[in-house]
Amino acid sequence: MTSRPEEPIVIDGGDKACVRLLLELRAHLAGLAPGTVVHLLASDPAAPIDLPAWCHLTGHHYLGPLPESPGTPGYALRVAADARPTRPDSPWRPAVQEN
Repeated sequence: MTSRPEEPIVIDGGDKACVRLLLELRAHLAGLAPGTVVHLLASDPAAPIDLPAWCHLTGHHYLGPLPESPGTPGYALRVAADARPTRPDSPWRPAVQEN
């Protein structure tokens, strides 16, 4: 018996700027189980640069552009179990951890 892979979670970022996309993406990922694949649809020209950099910062796994994405470009990532937290108001900055 083979198990069917879970369908990816699709987040439609539309034409939002990457700053807004990262704020929304951070909020969405907070409630997802590790290993969940997310497809982010985003027309912002900075998305193919900012998303891999953000994944590198946070520890989420950037899987690359979606070749089958009609119309709005799409990008895939996998939620990491040990993702590094970022600031709620600035998801491109690491959260300050208290000792």
